[in-house]
Amino acid sequence: MEETIAGTEAAQIPKQRGESLLETAVRYAEERHWDVFPGTWLEPVEGVQRCSCGDVACAAPGAHPTRDDWATQATGSATVARRMWSKQPAASILLPTGRTFDAISVAETAGFLALARMERMELTLGPVTLTPDRRMQFFVLPGASVKVPDLVRKLGWAPSSLDLVALGEGAYVAAPPTRFGSSGAVQWACRPTPANRWLPDAEELISPLAYACGRDR
Repeated sequence: MEETIAGTEAAQIPKQRGESLLETAVRYAEERHWDVFPGTWLEPVEGVQRCSCGDVACAAPGAHPTRDDWATQATGSATVARRMWSKQPAASILLPTGRTFDAISVAETAGFLALARMERMELTLGPVTLTPDRRMQFFVLPGASVKVPDLVRKLGWAPSSLDLVALGEGAYVAAPPTRFGSSGAVQWACRPTPANRWLPDAEELISPLAYACGRDR
């Protein structure tokens, strides 16, 4: 069974069904050469899905690192990934940014507007995630977190005036099909394919993204 996200044509992608978190984490490492590391997971408590961290007010239940030194856990080895998820099959799949990719995070409404604009501009996109907390992350080449503030200024915007954040070294994104509590699962707005293995540079996407964020204020 396939479910799709309502939105632009670029967003009509199936959710990953019938594939375990272990299999998916291994595939990310094996096929995309992305570093992966296991995060927290969800546990049923009195009929409610709670984060394994034990915090009832957890901001990202089941979708954040389990330890402060999470960066040292991240691996690009499919064998190591299989071993880690075998120990905790329900662990979320987290991808560190600043290694094989950075991510530009924007609000969902701005993200869909930007996707439509990028289609008209015939821009080549990398993978894009859509999270249950209504954020979209556009995968771009590493180094975006350093360049984006200046790129935004050159377009006439003050970086602080836009809901646009570049995630680089020291940050991470949750990958599909990781779940955020009872809110739902992370999905691909533009899923990884052989065609988008080569990621765009932040400079290629920043104009439509900044424009969309400006419209969405």
